[in-house]
Amino acid sequence: MDKPINRRQWLTRMGTSGVAGGLALAGADSAAANPLTKPSSFQSSIIAESEVMANRASPSIVDGKVIQPARELSVLHETDVLVVGGGPAGICAAIAAKRAGADVTLVERYGHFGGLWTGGLVLLIIGHIVEGKKQVCQGIGEEMMRRLDKLDGAIVDRRAGVAPTVDAEAVKYLMVEMIEEAGVKVFLHCWGVDAVVNGNDVKGAVFESKSGRQVVLAKNVIDATGDGDLLAAAGAEYQRRSHNVGLVSRIGNLDRVDHKRAKGARKPKHLGRHTPVPGVNWVNMHGPEVDGLDVEVLTRMEMNHRKFIWRNMQKTRSTPGYEKVYLVETAPQLGVRMTRVLKGVKTVTLDDLRKKTTFPDSIGVGGSSAGDHQQWQIPYGTLVPEKVDNLLAAGRCISAEMRMGDLVRLIPNCFVTGQAAGVAGAVAVNDGCRVRDVDIDKVRKILRRQEAYLG
Repeated sequence: MDKPINRRQWLTRMGTSGVAGGLALAGADSAAANPLTKPSSFQSSIIAESEVMANRASPSIVDGKVIQPARELSVLHETDVLVVGGGPAGICAAIAAKRAGADVTLVERYGHFGGLWTGGLVLLIIGHIVEGKKQVCQGIGEEMMRRLDKLDGAIVDRRAGVAPTVDAEAVKYLMVEMIEEAGVKVFLHCWGVDAVVNGNDVKGAVFESKSGRQVVLAKNVIDATGDGDLLAAAGAEYQRRSHNVGLVSRIGNLDRVDHKRAKGARKPKHLGRHTPVPGVNWVNMHGPEVDGLDVEVLTRMEMNHRKFIWRNMQKTRSTPGYEKVYLVETAPQLGVRMTRVLKGVKTVTLDDLRKKTTFPDSIGVGGSSAGDHQQWQIPYGTLVPEKVDNLLAAGRCISAEMRMGDLVRLIPNCFVTGQAAGVAGAVAVNDGCRVRDVDIDKVRKILRRQEAYLG
């Protein structure tokens, strides 16, 4: 069996063999072919000989102000339920809505699904196990974990009473598989930048992409952006919060640490948490409390965190016994934990958790990662804006008081609110009513049919 190699060794090997191997795969005549002097096997064609962007309306400066003129936006697609954001909440919302009988479209700004769970390398599924090793997160989230069980190297610690850890690439693959099986229409590489609103009614969302600015029209929209981008654009009231922003990384070759040499050299190192990949750990970062909606702050966090992680890794490698440890990757997504929080018809509170309050409109149960390991019911009104119609929130931006923020944003709890929002959106479409007026008993019945736990 080949010995493990680090990234630098891999790159060195690729430098001597990768180009030739790549050309061979592309159908080159010889591995020794020089791509600089011989025609490439890649293909390219002219799509348009001469083109000017259609429907452009560039801003101009008028009296010292930058003014954006009105313009017509092309309609990219029309759908029953539009889910904006493909993280844990958005994926569950889209699948649940489709299974409940609606035509569903999912739009995601990155080129993969999973949000911070995958792109942010937040690989630990925590918060769904409560008293007596009871798992309160069921439904589509549990279905994902069952399916990850069947994939080689996809999940570890999947047993009663323990928080499992996943492999990000396995989750990305599984989410594609489940979305395609459900028959959800998908647009990736689209950033939701505005809402289409008539009065108080949301009619769709505006997206920016390489195709320009376009619209997806919908009967109901689910904001699963995490930051509440669509609910804010639609005019729904929200609370803006600061929180700690970090950056997760993965380190490798931990199975090659020379513990004899490391013993006594320094205090034992805590280098993250193990993953399904042998010898590779993921390392969380607390980070400073900042405004996650400030682009200058986000830029500074990205740059500072990446420098810190690299330099810290070099210090680790200089420790006797740890020379072979290396940085596998830093997450491509910054770890923004909390920004906008909807002011909804109802609000999740810590007092309700402590009192074990039950709600007639409960659409799921959240778990706590704290020492008390308590469960708490989530009322439907936490997904519904006070005034704006045809819009639901899902994930970390649902209506929750400050003290509940770190529970609402946990991945299993995002599964729960996402699935509920998806079912409610579909029921509202099928019954021809507003989401705030939806038949909650019908929603709860379908959620149970989809194996959700409502308390």
